[in-house]
Amino acid sequence: MRLPDPASPALRKLHRNIAIAGSVVLFHLAALWALQAGLLRRAVEIVVPVEVLSELVAPPAPKVEPPVTPPAPTPPEPVKRPAVRKPQRAPVPPPAPKPPAIPDSQALPTAPSGTLPPQPPAPPAAAAAAPEAAPRAPAPAKVELPSSDASYLQNPVPVYPPISKRLGEQGKVVVRVLIGADGAPQKAELKRSSGFDRLDRSAIDYVMKCRYVAGKVGGVPQAMWYEAPVNFVLE
Repeated sequence: MRLPDPASPALRKLHRNIAIAGSVVLFHLAALWALQAGLLRRAVEIVVPVEVLSELVAPPAPKVEPPVTPPAPTPPEPVKRPAVRKPQRAPVPPPAPKPPAIPDSQALPTAPSGTLPPQPPAPPAAAAAAPEAAPRAPAPAKVELPSSDASYLQNPVPVYPPISKRLGEQGKVVVRVLIGADGAPQKAELKRSSGFDRLDRSAIDYVMKCRYVAGKVGGVPQAMWYEAPVNFVLE
């Protein structure tokens, strides 16, 4: 086996790489030992200027104290004035009663006696005011009932049933009829019968065929009930 020549370039390059690698390893080991021994910190303190350290270390922020609020002034207490007592008046004693007059038996006939005649009662201090007259109520509106007696109405004559004439039926029928504001009858109902149905029906038919003067309240025509009498009398 043939060994390489120590002067060859490959061998020299190999030795150089081994030396570089060994120096790097030694440098790292020395740095680790320096960190543990505190040598690196001392070196930094020596090498780094003091001014750089002062720039790196930020000064602490100043403390801002809150403004002190002065206490509110206390209002002065009101001065209490002593109560002034009003002088009390002494009670006035009532007047002593006068002794009753004793009649003198030896007095002259013209002398006044001790008893005074009764005085008339004094008039009241203020006369009672006369009560005010109550307001008068408004007069009720005038009511005018319907009517069928006007000549211009030209109402027909009630029809006397021929059978009632032959049988002698007669009597008075009162029909209650509702008269509208226009004077026309609207409905009718029997209020008092004559005693005969034929006469009652004839009276109702007659009342519904008539014309009327409408009833009025205060001069205004209004619908109103009206009692119309119908007489059936044999001549």
